Amino acid sequence: MNVRPKMAIAGCAAFAAASVLAACGTTGDTSATGSDPANEQQDGVFEIATVPKVVGISWFEVMGEGVAQFNDDRDGEVEAWQIGPDTEDAAKQVQIIEDLIAQDVDAMVVVPNDPQAVAPALTKARDRGIVVSTHEAPALAGTDAVDYDHEAFDNVVFREQMFEKLAEGMGGEGTFVGMVGSLTSETHMAWYNAGVAYLVENYPDITPVTDQPYEDNNDDATARANALEILRAYPDLDGSVNGSVSAGSNMAAVLKEKNTTNVTVSSLSLPSVAGPYLEEGWMYSAQTWNPAGAGYAGNTLALMVLQGEEIESGIDLGFEGYESVTVDGPLVVGDAIVMLEKGQFPDGKYPF
Repeated sequence: MNVRPKMAIAGCAAFAAASVLAACGTTGDTSATGSDPANEQQDGVFEIATVPKVVGISWFEVMGEGVAQFNDDRDGEVEAWQIGPDTEDAAKQVQIIEDLIAQDVDAMVVVPNDPQAVAPALTKARDRGIVVSTHEAPALAGTDAVDYDHEAFDNVVFREQMFEKLAEGMGGEGTFVGMVGSLTSETHMAWYNAGVAYLVENYPDITPVTDQPYEDNNDDATARANALEILRAYPDLDGSVNGSVSAGSNMAAVLKEKNTTNVTVSSLSLPSVAGPYLEEGWMYSAQTWNPAGAGYAGNTLALMVLQGEEIESGIDLGFEGYESVTVDGPLVVGDAIVMLEKGQFPDGKYPF
């Protein structure tokens, strides 16, 4: 979901410069809501833009719902919307950030495709007085690029749970393959690399079949092609661990099509995506955090900074899992891990 105030759409029509038209028309899909913010500064309404990795996939559609909910809950205080690139492309994300700088928004909540690639643009935004909060980019915490980075959970706990479930399903031995959204995704690669180290220490009889994980760019077609290639190349594979929703669901779908029952799938996912595969046994375990909560909490954090509120441990960012966050300097951490397993949703009704 992309929610954007009318001003941004009007801006595309009003300016003839090709660069502005390109930024509004080709880097992301947007829709208009809200009021004309021409008078918002004097009315005390803050403009907060959320920039996800990519639009058009389930994960960030749900994040957009959280942004829209925040916008509704803070009606009269903020004009909040989401706009992102139509492919997982750091350059497109930078272009959107540059466009938002030109619009002189008050704050940005950014989920970087490549934290280091977008850091200069985020630093420029802060130099212009724009508050910047990131998500899934803890390496930027404490740099000039951000005011705060917020995470849904302790990444060590999250990755250990994912790889522990993989080992459990594999019976403590065998070979596995990994797939991530991108090799430049800080969190995906941190999960994978530390997870492999966890297996070496705790399950030495489990080994990866490749030096690096496959990447799918958070794209279903690419993830499916990867899954087909993996199963052709490694017919005796025992496990698949996945850092993207597309990777896990498409691996499970291909296993189902081929009626291959000997591969344990442990993955990042969403209840609505993983639920059927878990129930039918094509996915062993999945885990997640609510993307809507990440969007909502990031916007709450940005608004608190704009309003001069103290950011300290114990503050409530307004969404389940973020009722009492831990603050360590510029790093804000919630407790929002959601584990997904067979039998959890017997009525087929999923929360997100």
